[in-house]
Amino acid sequence: MPSEKALARARKDEREGKSASTQAGEFVREEIEHIRQGKHGARSARQAIAIGLSEARRAGIDVPAKKAAGKKSARKKPVAKKAAAKKTAKQTSRTRSRASTNALKREGSAAASTTALSRQARKAASARTAAERSASVKKAARTRKAAGSKAAAKKASGARGATGRSAGATRAARTRAMRARER
Repeated sequence: MPSEKALARARKDEREGKSASTQAGEFVREEIEHIRQGKHGARSARQAIAIGLSEARRAGIDVPAKKAAGKKSARKKPVAKKAAAKKTAKQTSRTRSRASTNALKREGSAAASTTALSRQARKAASARTAAERSASVKKAARTRKAAGSKAAAKKASGARGATGRSAGATRAARTRAMRARER
C-alpha cells in the first residue's frame, strides 16, 4: 500500500497541474526507497518502476495503461467499461498477495542502485525519438513554476552584473567605496 506521504505528494502535484507521470513518480520513488530499505527486492529497475506505477493506478492516478508487447500504443478502454470493470473486479486473494510479496522478498536490492536506475533511464531515453525528447523538454519549460522561471530569467538577464555578485553585495561594495571617498 502507498504511504500517506506519497499520496499527499501526488495530490500536491495534481493541484499544481503536473502530468500524471509526474504524480506517479512519487509512488515509483517510494517503491525505490522500499527496496533500498530492504522491505523487499526487485529483479530489475524496470520491475521496481512497474510496481510503483501499479500502486499509482490503484491510488487513482490517471497513468496511461500498460503497452502490449510489440504494440505502438495501448488501446484506451471506454470510461463506462472502466467503471463497470472496477465494480466487478475481484480482489486479489490473500494467498496470492502473500506469495507475490514473499517472492519479492527473495529478490535482491541491486535493482534500486544508482547504476541500475541510470542504465534504465538511458535505455528508456534511447527508445524515444528526438522529436519526442524535444517535445517533452518544451512541455517542461512551459509547465515550470512561475517562481522558477522568474529566477531563471533573472539569472539569464545577467542581473548579477559582470562581477557575478548579488544585488545586495554590489550595493554594499558601492556604499563602502562612497564612504572611503568621504574620508
